[in-house]
Amino acid sequence: MLMISIREMDKKELHTHAHRLLRECLRPLGVDYGEDTPVTKGKMGKPSLADRPDIHYNLSHANGIAACIVSEQECGIDCENVREYRPKVMSRAFSENERQMVESASAEERDLLFFRLWTLKEAYVKALGIGISYPMDKAEFSFRGGEIVTDIKGCRFRQYITGNGKYVVSVCELLNKAQ
Repeated sequence: MLMISIREMDKKELHTHAHRLLRECLRPLGVDYGEDTPVTKGKMGKPSLADRPDIHYNLSHANGIAACIVSEQECGIDCENVREYRPKVMSRAFSENERQMVESASAEERDLLFFRLWTLKEAYVKALGIGISYPMDKAEFSFRGGEIVTDIKGCRFRQYITGNGKYVVSVCELLNKAQ
């Protein structure tokens, strides 16, 4: 289950709001999520429900947007408000192909393209549970029409552009080995 909410609020309120989204996503699964819900943290700090290891979740929030995913597989989500792209971040986190793609995009498309790529990378490392310790430039993405193109195996990626192109939300789910 995926929930996205666009609301203007300060950073602390967005954090609380993201947890409200999680509560709503968990309710149909019979989980009464709240401040007292036992949560454990993985080696790199990724939270999970102590009493329900079969349920995986991830949260994200940025200026004006909060997002939550709940899944049967390990998952990651990242959301960003589109703003001016960051060349210094791109130089250390993007592959050469990605840098060329962003730099050759029109001025109108460059910022959105940067955040489309960035959120896919963030969602991926969050699904893995390792955060930005992963060499981000090794997770390479491109686009073919509406399709996300990557050599990364064992993952399903989705992306949503909302708010008239003002926000990008990317999701990564690790596929079960049996699939």
